[in-house]
Amino acid sequence: QVQLVESGGGLVQPGGSLRLSCAASGSIFSIIAMGWYRQAPGKQRELVAGITNAGRTNYADSVKGRFTISRDNAKNTVYLQMNSLKPEDTAIYYCNRVLNIASMTAVPERIVDWGQGTQVTVSS
Repeated sequence: QVQLVESGGGLVQPGGSLRLSCAASGSIFSIIAMGWYRQAPGKQRELVAGITNAGRTNYADSVKGRFTISRDNAKNTVYLQMNSLKPEDTAIYYCNRVLNIASMTAVPERIVDWGQGTQVTVSS
């Protein structure tokens, strides 16, 4: 089973940038599709970015053009570069598996374990 530890969140002003990291353990990391999810208080968790084992990416419309997902399979790490941040990006960000990148299909909530996430707050 893969362990996931997210880091890199913080408080930034609108228009600012953050780079999130997700450190994973487990030998299967390099062969599975991964993604970044976010959840704001009172709102449903949503998939915002995904990447296949080979590096093909896809994004939710809300972050397209502003966020970039990448991965380093040798380091068992997935990243999310977040630029031009908006207050509506405020949420706890998690990484986890993605069932299908092309269709942006998230894993079922109860099927996988979630890490602690990392808090991103965008405020002036």
